[in-house]
Amino acid sequence: MKCEILSIGSELTSGQNLDTNSQWLSRQLAEIGIVVGWHTTLADDLEANIDAFRIASRRAGLVLATGGLGPTQDDLTREALARVAGVELVEDAESLRRIEEMFRRRNRAMPERNRVQALFPAGAEPIPNEHGTAPGIWMRLGDCWLAAMPGVPSEMYAMFQTQVRPRLLALGLGGGVLVQRKINTFGLGESAIEEKLLDLTRRGHVPEVGITVHDAVISLRILARAPTLAEAQAQIAPVEQTIRERLGPLVFGADAEDLQDAVAALLGQKRRSLATAEGVTAGLVAEQLSSVPGISTWFRGGIIAYDNRLKVELLGVPQTLIDSHGAVSAEVAEAMAVGCRTRLRTDLAVSTVGVAGPGDLGPDRPAGLVYVALAWSGGVSSVRFSWAGSRAEVQRRTAKLALNRVRLHLLDQEG
Repeated sequence: MKCEILSIGSELTSGQNLDTNSQWLSRQLAEIGIVVGWHTTLADDLEANIDAFRIASRRAGLVLATGGLGPTQDDLTREALARVAGVELVEDAESLRRIEEMFRRRNRAMPERNRVQALFPAGAEPIPNEHGTAPGIWMRLGDCWLAAMPGVPSEMYAMFQTQVRPRLLALGLGGGVLVQRKINTFGLGESAIEEKLLDLTRRGHVPEVGITVHDAVISLRILARAPTLAEAQAQIAPVEQTIRERLGPLVFGADAEDLQDAVAALLGQKRRSLATAEGVTAGLVAEQLSSVPGISTWFRGGIIAYDNRLKVELLGVPQTLIDSHGAVSAEVAEAMAVGCRTRLRTDLAVSTVGVAGPGDLGPDRPAGLVYVALAWSGGVSSVRFSWAGSRAEVQRRTAKLALNRVRLHLLDQEG
């Protein structure tokens, strides 16, 4: 059986707010073995709501809807469900009493408009809301079970956990578990990664292996379905081992681990200190490092030398080097790293220079061109890379490139 999640609200379709409810519900459903086949987002429009509920109830065995249960004229979930079911809206006395009591506890008179929140499609069961005025709706819609919940995340979370989830389990709608494991990599593109794992990513492979990309980080998502947690984990373990063996040092972490977490762990293991000298990334490398708890033991700080004058004054880069090679060059990046390491007295220093865009600096310095340099006690080296993307994307990806440069050095030079 598959589930469809409907997220209702013009604030979502307009892009004003982000739909976090669907993501949260999908994770909760995975824990009880219910597969989500569709996420649908729709505006506060009656006909759109009617169409969405009608389609969802025909193709899914379970529909979870959030939003549209408030007291205002654009809250249309109740009416849409009644229209699809072909029934009238009827007032539930107990729900009305609960709403009135909630207003009394707040020393306020209940506006007459809130009375609409006690209306339900005939035959539906109210779902009590202990945290707000909007009760949910539990009903059968054709061959489909449906739960409509408030759009306010805190109210929806509580209602699902205490009211809806137990109903799903009692009906036997959950079966087994869905377990996900994410293996994170950096250094190769999506197609190159897939070429190394074609036998694992083919359609129908058990467990399922998918590929996602974010800021040049390639993640392999392993999804296992099994009767028990132990069986799901047993499916995942050999696949994860194969991925790690084939990709080697491209793999830097799993699940929520990011590059800065891997760098922080290695700095601690090797007992090495680090500083940053940033041009094109303008502090992003330092920001990401500082997000890791306890990093202050190893991360000393950074210098943002966006202007060439500051490269000279704060990092000791010779003006003649900038004049002869240009600020966006391997030579200047390396001089920045060496100067940063000397001035901040650290074991390692990483630097970034580049052209964030959107315009080119010249024929030999196109938008997206970056250099990342690393200085250590034994010397200094740099890498050149060209990104395609927006200014912000170039900056974020270059910050990841810098972190990865530190990680690989700690693995290769100090392993």
